[in-house]
Amino acid sequence: MSSPHNNPAHSSNVIEMPAPTAWPFTLAFGFVLLFTGLLTSITVSVLGLILSVAGVVGWFREVFPREKEIAVPIAPEDFVPVTPRAVVELLPVSPELVRAWLPLETYPVSAGIKGGLAGSVAMAILACTYGIIATGSIWYPINLLAATTFYGQSLFAAPGALTKFHLGSFLIACLLHAIGSLLVGVLYGAMLPMIPRRPILLGGLIAPILWSGLLYTSIDLLNPTLGKLINWWWFVASQIGFGVVAGLVVVRQARIPTDENLPFAMRAGVEAMGMRPPREDGENRP
Repeated sequence: MSSPHNNPAHSSNVIEMPAPTAWPFTLAFGFVLLFTGLLTSITVSVLGLILSVAGVVGWFREVFPREKEIAVPIAPEDFVPVTPRAVVELLPVSPELVRAWLPLETYPVSAGIKGGLAGSVAMAILACTYGIIATGSIWYPINLLAATTFYGQSLFAAPGALTKFHLGSFLIACLLHAIGSLLVGVLYGAMLPMIPRRPILLGGLIAPILWSGLLYTSIDLLNPTLGKLINWWWFVASQIGFGVVAGLVVVRQARIPTDENLPFAMRAGVEAMGMRPPREDGENRP
């Protein structure tokens, strides 16, 4: 086996490049004919299959058992930078100024999940309070939530069904409320680095307004009957209550340092000696 130093392709005057080949184009054209035949004729698909197989085989033969390469000569150019400037102007920077990547610390995603679960309780209390005040029944908001599914659609047709207890609707509403609160908590936790110092502002005002506005504009397309029964003022109030309680839970959680100031190799999980400071016993850590 020849040494790379004896190979003329490894000379400083040439550079190795993959040899030109038309097999990738053949493979792509074969795929086009293969799927075009689904709309035209089986003959076109057969031709495309033949070209695809030929392209795969030909392309692999260009790489295995040895990759085909060509040596491209390098034509060095003598380049001398020229500038009309007589002096180099430097940007005045204070020696005390240190560049900072923010945020240095933020809340973990688990904080958002805990806040979402706590906010779900507050939201349920506000929703049930609305049911008692507006209809005299605690089951109205629960049945209304269950009515968003195919199982609960029959509750719209029966008079007074939304104000009565239904075990199936109760279980479905609890499941939907728990899953929705958990997913919102995960999204909330993922958005916390955007406003690390104002989690209550994010969860108690920004997110509820955006979510309520999105649902208000699309509810007539999803379920027009449900849109007529929702009291949007109480809905927004429940969303804000959810966000405020979630934010209060988040601010009580311990912050963790972000990886913004770490080198890319460490953030990518590359293990190398000297990436971290040595331990007290003098041994280097990977």
